[in-house]
Amino acid sequence: MNRLVIIGNGFDLAHGLPTSYKNFIDDYWKKACNTNGGKKIEHIDDFVKINCELRGRYNLTIDNINSYKELKQFRERNREDISGNFEIGFKNSFFKKICENSIENWVDIENEYYRDLKRIVKLASSSKEKKKQTIILNQEFDQVKALLEKYLKDNVLNSFQLGNFKDPKGEIFKFSNVIKPISIFSNEDKILEEFSKEDHAEITSQLNKEKLGMTETKLFFLNFNYTPTLYRYLHNGKYNEKVETSINFIHGEIGNIIENKINFGFGDEMDDDYKTIENLDDNEYLKNFKSFQYLQNSNYKQLLDFVESDQKFQVYIMGHSCGLSDRTMLNTIFEHPNCRSIKVFYHQREDGTDNYTEIIQNISRHFNKKKLMREKIVNKTLCQPLPQIQLPKK
Repeated sequence: MNRLVIIGNGFDLAHGLPTSYKNFIDDYWKKACNTNGGKKIEHIDDFVKINCELRGRYNLTIDNINSYKELKQFRERNREDISGNFEIGFKNSFFKKICENSIENWVDIENEYYRDLKRIVKLASSSKEKKKQTIILNQEFDQVKALLEKYLKDNVLNSFQLGNFKDPKGEIFKFSNVIKPISIFSNEDKILEEFSKEDHAEITSQLNKEKLGMTETKLFFLNFNYTPTLYRYLHNGKYNEKVETSINFIHGEIGNIIENKINFGFGDEMDDDYKTIENLDDNEYLKNFKSFQYLQNSNYKQLLDFVESDQKFQVYIMGHSCGLSDRTMLNTIFEHPNCRSIKVFYHQREDGTDNYTEIIQNISRHFNKKKLMREKIVNKTLCQPLPQIQLPKK
């Protein structure tokens, strides 16, 4: 029995990396509003134009604004001390929408893009107008993708020690103890309870063969992140010499724009409206669908080769929300006969609550056969929270 480990943004967040959507968007507004202690903002780029000058109270400054929400609140509180108009002019309509709406996760941006595309297809007055609006939407979406990639390079790749570092607290072992293959060396006392009875004999046989020095297990990492955080848990790209290990950056890597540029778009071809979009017979409407970007390299084929081999596997969910923007791919994995079990590593919040139920609800949307879903998902008593550590800065 092999393992397919799905790595999502929550994995990077569990390492203390600023990779959430909120980190990204607040960083933009904090830099846009930086006056270096002055009383005037003059900012313009491809996304917004801000023009504000203060007067009145001597000690009133515009420093320490860390988000778009705070900027708007500042404007409302201090209208009498603002000289002239306080201008916040958006030059990118899609960027305006994700700033003003209640966006919380990266998948929400991808969903927002798809909603905009469907709205254009349904409501635009003519074919010419549909095409014009879609071109603008795609151009604006490309600008947001470029801004995201720059943010990750500057604030993660170039700012944190993602490789080996001194670890006096032994925090690295918190993750090493959960990222592992099915093996007698993994010390999983209740491993059989995570599978249906029809798989027990095969797993027991596999573990017995290991006692005789025979290993037949594989570990496949499906990494949805653009960052190389996962590498620190592998040795020369492998779990160990006895376990066949593969790491697949299915959505690309930051800094690898030639061989594996980042793939940020929408991937639900099971949606009822997708066929309508496809039937428009114009490739502009399909530009940001992930399936076509997957064909730019061999990553997706490598995933299919693993899933469709003659070997069964268990899925680990580590930090992935399992949202609809990856529905086509996740349906292919979850409903495949070789997928025997799905185990969730959930996020334990500071107030004691967690997101286990939210994740399995999202997983259920990728199943056409709900009975199959209930058979495969591992119950919460056998699951555990994703460990939390803090990687040091460079």
